Amino acid sequence: MDHVTITLPDGSKRSYDQGVTGLQIAESISKGLAREALAVAVNGDTRDLARPIQQDASVRVLTWKDAEGRRAYWHSSAHLMAEAIESLFPGAKFGIGPPIDIGFYYDLDLGDHSITQDDLGRIEARMLELAKRDVPYQREEKAWDQAVAYFSKKGDQYKLELLDGLKGQQISFYHSGEFTDLCAGPHIPSTGRIKAIKLLNVAGAYWRGNEKNKMLQRIYGVTFPTQKELEDYLHRLEEAKRRDHRKLGAELELFLLTPIVGGGLPIWMPKGTIVRESLENFLREEQRKRGYLPVVTPHIGNLNLYKKSGHYPYYKDSQFTPIQVEDEQYLLKPMNCPHHHQVYLAKPRSYRDLPIRLAEFGTVYRYEQSGELTGLTRVRSFTQDDSHLYVRQDQLKAELCDVIELIQLVFGTLGFKDFKTRLSFRDPGNTTKYGGAEEQWVQAERDIKDAADAMKLDYFIGIGEAAFYGPKIDFMVQDALGRTWQLGTVQVDYVMPERFDLEYTGSDGQKHRPVIIHRAPFGSMERFIGILIEHFAGEFPLWLAPIHAVVLPITEAHAEYAREVFTALVAAGLRAEIDERNEKIGYKIREWETKKVTYMLVVGEKEKQNGTVSVRRHKAGDQGAVPRDEFIRTLREHVETKSLTP
Repeated sequence: MDHVTITLPDGSKRSYDQGVTGLQIAESISKGLAREALAVAVNGDTRDLARPIQQDASVRVLTWKDAEGRRAYWHSSAHLMAEAIESLFPGAKFGIGPPIDIGFYYDLDLGDHSITQDDLGRIEARMLELAKRDVPYQREEKAWDQAVAYFSKKGDQYKLELLDGLKGQQISFYHSGEFTDLCAGPHIPSTGRIKAIKLLNVAGAYWRGNEKNKMLQRIYGVTFPTQKELEDYLHRLEEAKRRDHRKLGAELELFLLTPIVGGGLPIWMPKGTIVRESLENFLREEQRKRGYLPVVTPHIGNLNLYKKSGHYPYYKDSQFTPIQVEDEQYLLKPMNCPHHHQVYLAKPRSYRDLPIRLAEFGTVYRYEQSGELTGLTRVRSFTQDDSHLYVRQDQLKAELCDVIELIQLVFGTLGFKDFKTRLSFRDPGNTTKYGGAEEQWVQAERDIKDAADAMKLDYFIGIGEAAFYGPKIDFMVQDALGRTWQLGTVQVDYVMPERFDLEYTGSDGQKHRPVIIHRAPFGSMERFIGILIEHFAGEFPLWLAPIHAVVLPITEAHAEYAREVFTALVAAGLRAEIDERNEKIGYKIREWETKKVTYMLVVGEKEKQNGTVSVRRHKAGDQGAVPRDEFIRTLREHVETKSLTP
């Protein structure tokens, strides 16, 4: 029998019989790994453990600790839920049922029946019964016409429509118990691995995301290998509700979303604007130190500009309808980069001019369906901390490393210590999604990886996650609740310089093309601040806080001294308020505590006589009396050093 060479994650190589499975490889490593194995990555492609490997390959056995392993687990859980629904509601038809960041969902058509909370309990119970049978997930390959015949017999128009887009291809089915589904996989070995189940809620979802199609019911759920992990997750979910940025944003008067203005178009209130401007000023100062040049570009542009860049064809469905102006069409700006390229083209460039680093907090617009809008994290108008660096090839690595260092500085300043990076590469099996020549992509992916290695980043490779014009480094950050968010990004682009005919004169007197680095440490300011609100539960570090301190006179007799303290705070460049209402001091303290203001400075007769302030800190209570000027100096130091602790 022929053999295959398997390369393991530590670089070691082992020889196996051709057709070896992922499970057999896991068993050869250790019995413990085999018990924990959920799926296997073969040359980066996640597969079932039971699928044979016919050629030499790099292999990684996936467990619950791996994101790909959890996705296979939750994908399998979606099938288990569908089987339970089919047994309880005969005739149910199913749309799609993918895994999501945490958990899964399945879209279904139950005719006139609307899923109730009682139904969710029944489905959960049935899922647990089916899981205990520990039946395998089995893959079966079918010819396209056989697959069509199967779902035609079932009268399932949703699967038939999906098959219509796969005409002529080999089709994979998965069987588990009494349920069979059209599915590419992968799946875990058997249902018995699914131990703890919670169905969370039901929502409406248009079939295939098209509002012209039928509205289906979408059931969201989550599963875990142990009940404790499920309970821990549900606890975090409740904490997430308490921290919901939409709730806190309204309570703390940070931003406003109103249908009078339009869905997904946030208005920044004064306090929210202070948070936003504090972040912008921080990044502007860091960019100034690194030689970035500020620019400002318009909110709309000629449609031909975005056709030239490729944004209009590639992102047409996520953009607003073009605006007709006389005999030309204009588009609400979907990206800042085509405008920045015009700045580069404004005059001839020499190799001595490079690198050129252009930066803008530029507002862009995307069309999002109303059902997909979510507070600040999914909007139709958002501002990017966009920058485009035009560099020579010999400058590229150093500039990439400097950008990575800047992003690390931003995250570290905000207390995001736990983050990984994804090297987002193109999908070589679907090159129609991407612009540019093959050699450009090979070079750009090499550039990205070299910089990531030089900066010793903890990264993994995401196939198919690249932008249409180049690969990127995406920073995946964990917040206080352990949730992962994709925030900052760095991209290498050989495509746009050709599309816009960007050139510089080299030391040899010849014309050369620069390489473009696209970078955005915050990404969308709206999304970033929404995440920050939840990360800090609205209790921002002092340098970001809309109010540094509020002065509370005990009685009207102490108002004059309170105003002196207030004036001194403002003169020192601190953000302060004064509460001179004729209310009891206890009432004032309780009210300002709910507003999450870090410091309350209580002043009465003793403070007036001694030139002190009685300091109360949010959540910590009375801190004692401190000389007024000493407190102001300490407060300024905390703000200026951007300390995370008061």
